[in-house]
Amino acid sequence: MKHLHLAGSTTVITGAASGMGAAIARLLAAEGAHLALLDHNATALTEIAAELTGTTVTTHVVDLRDDDAVFATAAEITAAHPRINALITCAGSSMLGNLDQLTMEEMRWLTDVNLWGTVSITKALLPALRNAPAAHITHLASVYALASPAGRIPYAMSKFAVRAFSEALRHELEGSSVSVGAVYPAGVRTGIILHGRYAAAIDPAVAARAAEAQAAMYHTEPADAAARIVQATKRRRPRTMVGREARLIDVLVRVAPSAYWRVMRGPLREAIDTTTPIS
Repeated sequence: MKHLHLAGSTTVITGAASGMGAAIARLLAAEGAHLALLDHNATALTEIAAELTGTTVTTHVVDLRDDDAVFATAAEITAAHPRINALITCAGSSMLGNLDQLTMEEMRWLTDVNLWGTVSITKALLPALRNAPAAHITHLASVYALASPAGRIPYAMSKFAVRAFSEALRHELEGSSVSVGAVYPAGVRTGIILHGRYAAAIDPAVAARAAEAQAAMYHTEPADAAARIVQATKRRRPRTMVGREARLIDVLVRVAPSAYWRVMRGPLREAIDTTTPIS
């Protein structure tokens, strides 16, 4: 499959105002790619765009849960960028809590952000991507799209669904000019777990303790993850692991598909504890 040349064409990035999305934007701008940056945080989006010089950058403030707004934004992007050949979906959030603590509304909120926002922007931009001689869609899944931990039911559900969407879409587009890949990061220091949501039923101090325990396990810098994601996009890879933990979990799940939790439970014990009171 022919590799993509991103310089001189446009890459669309969701969740571009922070974390891996911002790191990818910095890297691609330095390489001469044009950018359409999407996020719900207008202030942070303006700040990251101001850093990027020497290329064309447009910013688009949008709530990816709003389908009408997403399709209107896609129309704005295609009007401003005639040559779009890559979409990288980084937008997402987290949710702490076990099933007894979570409400249906809380779980639906996370699914709307992580899954349906990804589906919506992909569907909205697919016609423009099809117009390119070669194009690639990169969806950020998660190591928790490979293995489902306790205490992360809505997050794992949404990321497994992103994985399924990516794989099914890749099969649908087989033989076309558009390829699709999913990226499985583990332990990237983006702050997603510290700034994510938790079930309202959880004591905030307990939630903070669990989030900090999870964050302490993160070792990959966003810039390093961004380099892997950009490389995967250029090479149009269908499946990319980011971080040593992702590769280990990928192997673990293959070797012990029904027993991997016995290995994962111990290291994650404090990160999934949202019930023990602070003494």
